[in-house]
Amino acid sequence: MASSLAVRLLSLLIVCLALCSPKANAVTCNQVMNDLTPCVSYIINGGTVPGQCCNGVKTLFGQAQTTPDRQTVCSCIKNAIRNIPYNNNNLNLAASLPRKCGINIPYQISPNIDCSRVQ
Repeated sequence: MASSLAVRLLSLLIVCLALCSPKANAVTCNQVMNDLTPCVSYIINGGTVPGQCCNGVKTLFGQAQTTPDRQTVCSCIKNAIRNIPYNNNNLNLAASLPRKCGINIPYQISPNIDCSRVQ
């Protein structure tokens, strides 16, 4: 259950990352989960962010360039974390991923994202 939680929290982070980019590729929920899976161990245990995790974060960030793609990523993450308990440590680790992967986003990572407001 901890790894499912971590994948869902990581997905939330990636949605947030995708929100601030501006290009075009159709993004799917399967792609979101595939790109974020390498980050699960970091979200569960902390420590050093795996290189494959940052590669996945950067890939998803680069692909979610249109408003519909960013809204899709957001919806995928919200569906993934719905009704799953999480703790502040996991959220803090997920929120730290953009900075640790060298990506700057202009908002706070949160499980309460309103996907309809994603631009």
